[in-house]
Amino acid sequence: MSRMLPLTLKDVAVRRRGKRLLGPVNLTLHPEGLTMIVGPNGSGKTTLLRVMHGVERLSDGSATWAVAEEEARHRQAYVFQTPIMLRRTVADNLRYPLQLIATPRAEIETRVNHWARRIGLEARMGLQATRLSGGEKQKLALARALIRKPDVLFLDEPCANLDGASTRDIESILQTALAEKTRIIMTTHDLGQARRLAGDALFMLHGVVHERGPASDFFSAPQTAELQAFFRGDIIA
Repeated sequence: MSRMLPLTLKDVAVRRRGKRLLGPVNLTLHPEGLTMIVGPNGSGKTTLLRVMHGVERLSDGSATWAVAEEEARHRQAYVFQTPIMLRRTVADNLRYPLQLIATPRAEIETRVNHWARRIGLEARMGLQATRLSGGEKQKLALARALIRKPDVLFLDEPCANLDGASTRDIESILQTALAEKTRIIMTTHDLGQARRLAGDALFMLHGVVHERGPASDFFSAPQTAELQAFFRGDIIA
């Protein structure tokens, strides 16, 4: 359990050029599990994720961790929908975040070898990371985030456009991270994935948290007509 949490969002709003992208949002994230954020395109899912991670400027409100902001910033990680690869080898991509925090060299190599095996890239350690397939890049990005053992991991559509095998591999890594007490908050369009992984879930619509609850209730007994329509695959205006 992370002492970083809870994370409390109070009256949070994000506006750009006079348009409200998010808010008002009042939300508390507790210390354990995987929170899944779902909703139609443009509903504010990624903006909310970025607010939580601290990289989105707030127009109003506050986002507060249970620890100092600087400590919270160093104990979390974020994986983008489109993975960003350093123009270095697979091994160097894994080493980089550990080098930033002055990890001893022997420990770096131990962790790098462990994660390369875990994501099935031990035979490609010397390959330029930009030459990997889409699924391999996303697994490498996830390993690069987890290699530092963050308390909290943010994921923005980590399996978008991936095949079933890559999606299964990534979900397996996430399940292990959860078992190791990493707190995960992620967005997805894949409702099957949401049902498989979520401990709790929230539904974004028009920039606000429209419905939230434990996964067992959220998916089996949605309370609002809008979430029911979303689950049916209807277009929600």
